[in-house]
Amino acid sequence: MRKTISILGLSILIIVFVSCISGTKSDSQDANHIIENADPLPSWNEGVSKTAIINYVNDVTNTESSNFIAIPDRIAAFDNDGNLWSEQPMYFQLFFAIDRIKALAPQHPEWKTEQPFKAVLENDMKELAKQGEHGILKLVMASHAGNTTDEFEAIVKEWLATSKHPRFNRPFTDLVYQPMLELVKYLQVNNFKTFIVSGGGVEFMRPWVEDAYGISRDQVIGSSIKTEYDYNSGNPVIRRLPEIDFIDDKEGKPEGINKFIGRKPVFASGNSDGDLQMLRWAASNNLKSFMLYVHHTDSIREWAYDRESHIGRLDIGLDEANEKGWTVIDMKKDWKVIYPFALTGK
Repeated sequence: MRKTISILGLSILIIVFVSCISGTKSDSQDANHIIENADPLPSWNEGVSKTAIINYVNDVTNTESSNFIAIPDRIAAFDNDGNLWSEQPMYFQLFFAIDRIKALAPQHPEWKTEQPFKAVLENDMKELAKQGEHGILKLVMASHAGNTTDEFEAIVKEWLATSKHPRFNRPFTDLVYQPMLELVKYLQVNNFKTFIVSGGGVEFMRPWVEDAYGISRDQVIGSSIKTEYDYNSGNPVIRRLPEIDFIDDKEGKPEGINKFIGRKPVFASGNSDGDLQMLRWAASNNLKSFMLYVHHTDSIREWAYDRESHIGRLDIGLDEANEKGWTVIDMKKDWKVIYPFALTGK
């Protein structure tokens, strides 16, 4: 992504340079016309959502506007699951946890009779669902801890390189949203600092977000387990412990933003009720803010779900967004394509 931005910047410099050499008024006007009319969101259909985003960015980056926002305050916060990549039929990190449990099972014969491990080993997703949040937490603790941070990162990278989504038969990182990639890039070009603020594990996301989104790994806020430093006889490591440290969901999102960023976002994007507190936090900014919800309405190209979904439920947040005039993306109507591979067919 950075390479793409650099190429775009180089192209603009070439256009300006050529216009200066020619010295004609008409050539200069043509160059400005090309720059001003470049579509920053080509995978978005023309409509209310796209127009609102572009108008907002133009307004707050205009030094003559009363809504001008200085660069240090241009903070944008994006949820990850269901907002930057898909999250059905279950969170992708849960796919990872399940695969890790199966890989570790030979070391734990007791799991054959102990829930929720028994359900995982028998591929009994109905029983696993009955285990609820407590069961999921047990899976995460068993599958994510007991190693160093370096070891865990290597495990995540290997899993992403070898695992595929059950519906699309593609690597999970292929299921990122092309329109949101364009939005992230558009904000970055306009000097917004972009953060991921997700309920997913921070160390699960860090290994791949730079390549997938062009967002630096040090700009990721997520849930975490406790760790401890071990000098390790002169070879220091950070060990991951089977204890929850921080849950970056619901109220945890604005708390995490305050703790790790120290500035309120002026742009916040999510897709579920779990993101509502983050969007409210952005809306409380004294600076002009933009709140964005991704509404999953496309059952053909992706999935359609909202109020009754057990994953990514959008109920209270949808009502509040409509009541307060926040921008709600209708995925089916607003996006020309969902995934990057739809552009090439490969």
